[in-house]
Amino acid sequence: MTAPDLAPRTISRADFEYITGVLHDHTGIRLAPGKEALVSSRLDKRIRALGLGGYGEYVRLLRERGNEVELHQMINLLTTNETFFFREAQHFEYLRREVLPKQPAGRLFRLWSAASSTGEEAYTAAMVLADTLPSGSWEIVGTDISTRVVEGARAGLYPVAAAERIPRPLLRRFGLRGREEYEGLMTVTRELRSRVQFHCLNLIGDFRQLGRFDVIMLRNVMIYFDIDTKRDLVPRLVERLVPGGHLIIGSSESLNSIPSRLRMVEPSIYRLDES
Repeated sequence: MTAPDLAPRTISRADFEYITGVLHDHTGIRLAPGKEALVSSRLDKRIRALGLGGYGEYVRLLRERGNEVELHQMINLLTTNETFFFREAQHFEYLRREVLPKQPAGRLFRLWSAASSTGEEAYTAAMVLADTLPSGSWEIVGTDISTRVVEGARAGLYPVAAAERIPRPLLRRFGLRGREEYEGLMTVTRELRSRVQFHCLNLIGDFRQLGRFDVIMLRNVMIYFDIDTKRDLVPRLVERLVPGGHLIIGSSESLNSIPSRLRMVEPSIYRLDES
């Protein structure tokens, strides 16, 4: 019996340009030439599962009118979802030190994790808020373009090793170790999960329905956007901030080339002045 040929399929320049063009049109993410291996590694298994002969056939499938299901599958596979608890911990320390102590009593504090991936960022923020603000005085909205990771965030189950990055006092208070069929997994308390809602949302679309926020976290995402997409997105994010609200981006990112009403208060942390 001959073993199946599992060598990576070669993607032509035309097929690469079409696939990455569709990705950019629907998500704002730009994968430049040189990323052919990344695209191939993420789509090859899907192409085999569909029984297709290669990328040419896959492109023809994507071109079929109304094939939204496969479009979403492709976006799920090509979007990057690297995250972990307390990633770039200085941002959460800034929340605890500078933002939360100034929260007016009696007003709901709202935080948006705008590229929430599998949920670790949103649940990290939830731990900090629950440890600092009165019970019931805050809520978190997490959104991501990938239906797959939104489903994972809602489930809120993570390998036990993920807990190693959570400070011990917070882990003891908010972490739960799985038993029986959940052996080897951890989650956060039901109380914490009840304050976090996850939705599938495309940042290049309309998100005004989410309302306004005290803090928006959009970290390590705009590095994948071209300048025009950033210049369109940032002002729309600013419109979702309350006066005095904060936009937090990734430590390796900057808004230097993006005109806005935001003022940098620390590297990667921007504030909308109240005036």
